[in-house]
Amino acid sequence: MPIETRLTIAPQAIADAEFLAVPFGPGRTPEVDLPLPVDALLAHYQAKGEPGEVLEIPVANGDGVRRVLLYGTGDDLRKAGAALGGKAKGRPSLTVLLPPDGDVAALVEAALLATYQFTIGEVRGRPVGEIVVVGGDEAAIRRGEATARATAAARDLINTPASIKTPGWLAAQAVELGAAAGVGVRVDTELAGFGGIRAVGKGSVNPPCLVEMSYTPASYDRHVVLVGKGITFDSGGLSLKTSDGMKTMKTDMAGGAAVIATLAALPGFDVPVKVTGLIACAENSFSGSAQRPSDVITQYGGRTVEVLNTDAEGRLVLADALAYADAELDPDAMVDVATLTGAARVALGTGLGALYASDDTLAAELLAAGERGGDRMWRMPLIDDYRAELDSDVADLSNVERNPSPIPAAGSVTAALFLREFVGKRPWAHLDIAGPARADKGATGFGVRLLLEWLSGLGSVRS
Repeated sequence: MPIETRLTIAPQAIADAEFLAVPFGPGRTPEVDLPLPVDALLAHYQAKGEPGEVLEIPVANGDGVRRVLLYGTGDDLRKAGAALGGKAKGRPSLTVLLPPDGDVAALVEAALLATYQFTIGEVRGRPVGEIVVVGGDEAAIRRGEATARATAAARDLINTPASIKTPGWLAAQAVELGAAAGVGVRVDTELAGFGGIRAVGKGSVNPPCLVEMSYTPASYDRHVVLVGKGITFDSGGLSLKTSDGMKTMKTDMAGGAAVIATLAALPGFDVPVKVTGLIACAENSFSGSAQRPSDVITQYGGRTVEVLNTDAEGRLVLADALAYADAELDPDAMVDVATLTGAARVALGTGLGALYASDDTLAAELLAAGERGGDRMWRMPLIDDYRAELDSDVADLSNVERNPSPIPAAGSVTAALFLREFVGKRPWAHLDIAGPARADKGATGFGVRLLLEWLSGLGSVRS
């Protein structure tokens, strides 16, 4: 569900605020009156002011007691904000004195995201009702709020069970979010020429589709296409996953959710770039009509692919969308986002996404945006020698390695090499977010913050 916590900007804190958060850190003493000397309190608790550190101090308030939270800032205000949002759970209000320097947008964003919850049925606990922030730049505060709400929108889409979340449902959510934001949305259910999307979706009773979202500012000189994998549930198809392997597969459209949420948020960020979002939606199921290992399909644009593993379906739908963007949309750059391979998670764990790119400048921009936004990426190599592993005897290429060795191959690399076949000569980046898109308690919305940071910083075509 959307973030329910309200955010209010106040010129100053109420003197007797019931739940007041005051920053401290190395070289920064909390500016607050307490019953005991502040330095003595910090020494007693051995507090160092590290990000995420929170000391709760009871203070007399008439006949009752109020709380002052001394929160450490260190050099990571995002971590500090997350700690505050979690600490205030169930409270009617939290008043936060913002530090005089640092990335207050990150603090506000993290504090709001810490209040996020997704439930179907009875709500087990309420987040803080209102966060009142004092100090800081208003534009930065509102940017942090908008980023948090966009990330939460992606989380909602991802966390929704596949019993609800069919390809048609996901497309309808894109239409609804786009309409609310003033972003154009078109849904293609005929899919003429989109052999990859059709092949992946034909085993399901829920038909596939392609969603195209369009954000066009009043003035721009650059066009970017974002492509998201929208597999609403991935059983593996006839190359069936294990039961455990399917438990998180309602989240296999996390890349598509990131693209939908980003496009819907762009008008609020005044992004000076034309952006088209393509979300390839399908349910990878198994039935008498499902595609089979050894089938040959024709992707958008005419290239043929031998499908050796129906569980490598994400690259088939992405290839269609990328080839369509290259042939029909004339973008200056293309970026695809997908929970594509378990190999990326094995290589980098859950803290980093894997970034592949055909263009060094584009790669550097995305890496920097990920660091600023908190969605960190690690650049991986496109090893040309591995391309031969995708050769096919009967088609232009195969969707996985033709003769996999007993030792697991670099599956994330070969998946990226497969996608590269469909982008033409345009600058392109592939974000494999299979690791960081999922957490123990559900979706993270990974990718939204990175894309908003990157697009907000683009103003013109690179020379």
